[in-house]
Amino acid sequence: MHRIQLENTEFEGANAVYLLGADEGGPTTLVDSATAQPDVQAALAEGLGDAGVSLTDVDQVLLTHFHGDHAGGAGAIQATTDAVVRVHEADAPLVARAEPALERLEARHEELFTQWGMPGDAQAELRQALDDDRLWSSTDAVVEPFTDGDRFAVGEREIEVSHLPGHTLGQSGFVLDDGGERALFSGDALLPKYTPNVGGADVRDDDALAAYLDSLVRIVEGDFDVAYPGHRTPIHDPGTRAKHILEHHRTRTERVVDVLRDHGPADAWTVSAHLFGELNGIHVLHGPGEAYAHLEHLHDEGVVAMADREYELVADASASDMLFPTVD
Repeated sequence: MHRIQLENTEFEGANAVYLLGADEGGPTTLVDSATAQPDVQAALAEGLGDAGVSLTDVDQVLLTHFHGDHAGGAGAIQATTDAVVRVHEADAPLVARAEPALERLEARHEELFTQWGMPGDAQAELRQALDDDRLWSSTDAVVEPFTDGDRFAVGEREIEVSHLPGHTLGQSGFVLDDGGERALFSGDALLPKYTPNVGGADVRDDDALAAYLDSLVRIVEGDFDVAYPGHRTPIHDPGTRAKHILEHHRTRTERVVDVLRDHGPADAWTVSAHLFGELNGIHVLHGPGEAYAHLEHLHDEGVVAMADREYELVADASASDMLFPTVD
């Protein structure tokens, strides 16, 4: 396995693309493609060259999810190599840049901007950020969807899909037993520094937090020796990191409850302002989106009620054990 670190100032820090199977006669496989920006793709080609591989040797690209910093370069790679591009079926239409899927996503954004109480100037700033296509190849990828449990050859071994939704509907990891080491290529489901955004990163899922909590439990129970994330450096105790993120979301939910208790009924934008302060760029989406995910989780559990876009605390409860899974 070769990890190719690429520059990225867009989101969580330097992207990591992983090369598998090249030392074993193929199929030569990339996990994620990074963006389509020319300097990034040139750096990827250089990294492959350092590993003794040409871009034209790539047989397949396994994508962890649909975001442009992970999937944006897939079309360009496929146009050069004729590689098979695979991604979870829930994210496949967005990776393929299918117009109906993009239109539905845009419509959902517009619906939620209003529901969250986002001011007009913030909406305008966010639309500008969302309309920026520079992360994506001008050539759309032809995508082969996969689902949980599917397996693909990488060299002499097989890698298994582990569906880990929350950050996106189709976010997936890939499990590989590598010389006695049980590894998870985790994409953005598990990151070493930041906690992956939930609620704003993919607005198609109204139950994103609950889905992500289940994914974190699945990571803990997977008993992995190492996780190779989509950004930054390897995680050498993935179970502990997953437990830390579970606790982070427990604490964040407690903060959301405190905001409603201290300030009264509020919409997601107002709760976000109390949690995160002033936001810029794509974080104008991620902040209220995360607040929304926590508020909806509390709503589903009967802790808050909603009227006229505002959430009101109706039960004397914080982030109790009933709201969060327990892991050993």
